[in-house]
Amino acid sequence: MGGKTACVWVFTNLHEVAYLYSESRDCEVAKHALADFRGVLVSDFYSGYDAFACPQQKGLLHLMRDLNADILRHPYDEDVKRIVNGFALLLKEAVETIDRLGLKKHFLRKHKKSVDRFYRRVVAADVRSEPAVKIKQRFEKNRDRLFTFLDYDGVPWNNAEHAIKAFAALRDVMEGSSTQKGIEDYLVLLSVCQTCKYSGVDFLDFLRSGEKDIEVFAQRNGKKKMPVPVDPF
Repeated sequence: MGGKTACVWVFTNLHEVAYLYSESRDCEVAKHALADFRGVLVSDFYSGYDAFACPQQKGLLHLMRDLNADILRHPYDEDVKRIVNGFALLLKEAVETIDRLGLKKHFLRKHKKSVDRFYRRVVAADVRSEPAVKIKQRFEKNRDRLFTFLDYDGVPWNNAEHAIKAFAALRDVMEGSSTQKGIEDYLVLLSVCQTCKYSGVDFLDFLRSGEKDIEVFAQRNGKKKMPVPVDPF
């Protein structure tokens, strides 16, 4: 904004969305917003989340994109290909179970054996190239946060990326010409608009109704929560 960099935090449970302005990228906004949170936090790999005590699931879309980029940069590195292909197969099997049976730990827990096998055979392997070593270290560091969704019901393995796009579109249009107050006002409206979208409610109909609770409005009008699109690999 006028040469000053600021950030927007996006929080969603895939039914409601909240956008919050922050003057910096530190985690104070997230810590305040999630102070009483007792669920599973699905996030990207930003190191600021490491201090959060709740169970965490890292967004695997981010990881897959990074791994695909590693393959493109090092197409002849057999160590890189072995690790990436092993993880891709593991995730493919889990996603197939989700597609058939949903995000139910009763059905997903069977894949924990495959996770253990992946770490024994692939990640524990002796790798020599620098790219493969970095990938191996990343898997080792995040082992307890990559497959949390296998232990809980209803925990997605992707994060708020779809909700982020709604603000990213505005950012590209404004190109830094807004003010802090303008951004904050817009974020209130965007939070309501996106939550309406997830609830199958028309944004303008909700505003005109005078109702302040989107869920109540949706139930009164016989609307159902809409499934949130998941970006493909």
